[in-house]
Amino acid sequence: MRKQIALFNHKGGVGKTTTTFNLGWMLANKGKKVIIVDCDPQCNLTGMVLGFKDAEGFASMYASDSVTNIRDGLAPAFESRPALIQPVHCTPINGQPNMHLLPGHMGVAEYEVTLGIAQELSNSLVTLQNLPGALHYLFSKTAEKYNADFILVDMSPSLGPINQNLLMTSDYFIVPMFPDYFSAMATESLASILPKWAAWAKQGKKLSLLQEAIYPFPDKQPKFLGTIIQNYRVREGVPSAAFQKWIDEIKRGVEKRLIPVLRENDMLLPDELYKKVSEIAQRQAMLFSDSAISCPLFKVSDFNSLIALSQKHKAPVFDLSDAQLEQVGVVLEITKKSMQKFRALYSDGADRIITLTENAESY
Repeated sequence: MRKQIALFNHKGGVGKTTTTFNLGWMLANKGKKVIIVDCDPQCNLTGMVLGFKDAEGFASMYASDSVTNIRDGLAPAFESRPALIQPVHCTPINGQPNMHLLPGHMGVAEYEVTLGIAQELSNSLVTLQNLPGALHYLFSKTAEKYNADFILVDMSPSLGPINQNLLMTSDYFIVPMFPDYFSAMATESLASILPKWAAWAKQGKKLSLLQEAIYPFPDKQPKFLGTIIQNYRVREGVPSAAFQKWIDEIKRGVEKRLIPVLRENDMLLPDELYKKVSEIAQRQAMLFSDSAISCPLFKVSDFNSLIALSQKHKAPVFDLSDAQLEQVGVVLEITKKSMQKFRALYSDGADRIITLTENAESY
C-alpha cells in the first residue's frame, strides 16, 4: 500500500530538503520505489537534484509541452481548465533507478491564496470544491504511474494553506529538527497549530460538496513517525554539550507538549509500534530511553565537506564514490569512515520507517 510522508517544520534551515533526498535514496536502496516531491516554491530540492545553477535551468523545464512540474500538474484544477489533472512526467534520478523527482515550481505560491479561500469557503462555493483534494489527487495519480511505494513530500517552512493541505492529506509525517532555541519553540507552536489543522480536515471529510468533487478530499488521518535531529557538532563521539542541551530540550518539548496534543487528535500510531521500533534501535546500539514516541527516528551530525560534494555530484552523502570525494590518502580514509557512519544511520532510519508504516494497520 502506497504511503505519503510529509516532512514538515515551519522553522526553516532544519534540513528538510537534505533529509528528503537522502532518506528517499536509502528507501530506494532497500528496493522501495520512491517519488520525492518538491512543494517548496524556493525549489531547493529540484535545483539540487537537477543541478540547476540559475533561473535558466528552471525556465527550460517549465517550457516543456508536457506536465513536468507540480504547478503544471495542478493547473487544470486551479486555473479551471476543461481537462482532468494528469500525472506529472517525473524526472529520473541518475544512479538510483527506484527514485523519481516530481519537480517544484516557483509559481506554485500563486495558488496559496486561492487554496486558502477554498479551504475556508468550500462548503458554500461550488466553484472551489475541487481545490482541497487536488494536491492529493495529483500525487496519487503520479504515484500510480510510477508504481511508487513511498511519496516523500518536501514542504516549505510556513503555516500557509498549502502546507495545511499537504500535511493533513498525507498518511504520515516527520518533523526534522535542528538543535537550537528556534526548533524548541517550533515544537510549542506545532502543538498549537496541528489541532486546528486536524479540526479543519475532520470537517472537510464530512462535507458532501468536497466528497462529490472531481478531486475528492481524501479520508486521511496523518500519523506522527517521529523527529529527525540533525546538523549538530560531535565531540568524542557524542553531541557537544551546547547541542546536547537543545537535543534534550526538544525531546522534552515533544514528550510533554506535542505528543499529548497528537494523541488527543488521533495523530499517533499505537504505542506498541513505537516501542517495537525503539527496541530495534536499542539492539542497534542507538540506546534510546524514556518515551519511545518522543525519541528521534535517528540523529545525524553535521556532514562537513560531504554536503557540498553531495550537492555537486547529485548523490547522497553516504553513496559518494572515491572519485567524487576528490581526496586521497589518510583524508580519504577518514571521510569514507564518516560516510559509512551516515550510511548506517540512514539505513537504520529507513528500516524504522518501513517497520512503522508496514505494521501500522496490523495494530
